[in-house]
Amino acid sequence: MFIPEFFSWLENTSVATEIRQSTWMFPTIETVHVLATVMVVGSVAMLDLRLLNLAYRDRTIREVHEDILPWTWASFAVAAIAGGLLFSSSATKYYHNVPFRMKMVLLVLVAINAAFFELGTYRRVSESSRESRIPMAAKIAGAVGIVLWIGVVACGRWIGFTK
Repeated sequence: MFIPEFFSWLENTSVATEIRQSTWMFPTIETVHVLATVMVVGSVAMLDLRLLNLAYRDRTIREVHEDILPWTWASFAVAAIAGGLLFSSSATKYYHNVPFRMKMVLLVLVAINAAFFELGTYRRVSESSRESRIPMAAKIAGAVGIVLWIGVVACGRWIGFTK
């Protein structure tokens, strides 16, 4: 029973209480969270579309990867911090929220997909030229990434419409 007790403590911290009771803090943090998430999903989609050979064909996968990665990580950090603050405001409610749990599972799957790509597939495609054939593993990573991020966004929207 450690997790429910921790979440109860978390939502009763002064920061979480202030977010929950303020008329402007939650919507402001949520706006930051959504905008940062858009930046994450948009930047990742750029790479995934390149892996699928559907966009940025005039650039190597390495070029696209190196250009978007700083934006992706910075945006992800902002989204994670803002999301953590939102979560803290009603942690026990979110803990029992099915779409929230689904979103967290999908984020873990996103991380696994990204790790497989970064630690394996990327090394094979990073040296390829613009005209090189894209390996099937890279295409699969791109397609899986897009599908998972769509799921993350859909579950994120669904959270606010469930009790």
